[in-house]
Amino acid sequence: MIVFPNAKINIGLRILGKRPDGFHELATAMVPVAWCDVLELVPAASGRSSLTLSGNALADACPPEKNLVMKALRAVEEDVGRELPTDIYLRKIIPDGAGLGGGSADAAFTVRALDELYGLALGQEQMAAIAASIGSDCPFFIYNRPMLALGRGTDLSPIDICLDGVEAIVIAKPRTDAVSTREAYAGAAPAPLAPGEDLRLLLAEAPGRWAGCGVKNDFEHSIFPLRPAIAALKDRIKAAGAVYTAMSGSGAAVFGLFDCKKSAEALVEALGDCQTFISDFPAAVR
Repeated sequence: MIVFPNAKINIGLRILGKRPDGFHELATAMVPVAWCDVLELVPAASGRSSLTLSGNALADACPPEKNLVMKALRAVEEDVGRELPTDIYLRKIIPDGAGLGGGSADAAFTVRALDELYGLALGQEQMAAIAASIGSDCPFFIYNRPMLALGRGTDLSPIDICLDGVEAIVIAKPRTDAVSTREAYAGAAPAPLAPGEDLRLLLAEAPGRWAGCGVKNDFEHSIFPLRPAIAALKDRIKAAGAVYTAMSGSGAAVFGLFDCKKSAEALVEALGDCQTFISDFPAAVR
């Protein structure tokens, strides 16, 4: 079985405070985008599971059992109470350290694929609970549609986002920059939402109004001074005509929404120093 784990962007990301469990309280809208890895699962003839990685240079940076894909396999096995010997082949295309949720998507799609491959009949809620045990972003990819994420990011509910006039999205990441989640949170300055900062209401406005009404990524305040190349990238995307631009998640990727696809295509040609992605937006994901 072959599936295509896709990335996500965060439209608005507010850090509201520290939770008793050590995580941070968040409010963000998560939206799937069609930048995808490639994941193949095959029942293991040997009776022992394996993981084969290819693609991005960082793909082999940790031992197989610490990879989120293998953690997902073990979590499903624990939930169903039996071993599921599986050979897993993962080609990493989504950039690492980008705030695009590539690793989380790989884990969630592993849960989904195992459910289908072995006829486990887990259901979305059960798969989301398994995914939440692996990582905070993972449950989102079980549903894989625009969601308002609260709590530590696992309290999900569907959200309607106005994308009137948007033709394309460009995502770019400086090749020399990556941001770890730990690094991003270390410099975060949590603050409660002010009256009127309800993301559901703000994102019902046209994208050209979002920045002016306070749709922002709180991580930018701590990351930009440390990584000026990311701040400069946001400026370049805005100058190219994006109606809205922001860093995604904890960075280092920055996205721009464009009402003119030709402007988006011209920007990608000019960003030769970055890893880039362009597509229609919103685009169908599987």
